[in-house]
Amino acid sequence: MKTIHGFSPLTEEQKQRLEKLSKLPDSDIDTSEIKEWSDEDFAEAKQFQEVYRPKKQQITVRIDVDVLMWLKSHGKGYQTLMNDLLRKEMLEEINKGA
Repeated sequence: MKTIHGFSPLTEEQKQRLEKLSKLPDSDIDTSEIKEWSDEDFAEAKQFQEVYRPKKQQITVRIDVDVLMWLKSHGKGYQTLMNDLLRKEMLEEINKGA
């Protein structure tokens, strides 16, 4: 199974639940509590990237050579990998306090 950085693989229970939900006909889904979007709502909507992707800031960082070599051994995108690993740790710490 391919690992996606920052996300845990689905458990068997989660997979079974998603499979069951995917077979549910639309007519059986209660949408009564979902408000209809107005033209104003659409006008104020933001693109997904604006909401999800934080802005990047260039920095200089000093890290151990062996850590850098390990990151680079994963190929192109090692800086993204480093950011993903740091984000994962950050989110875990934030969720512990919740």
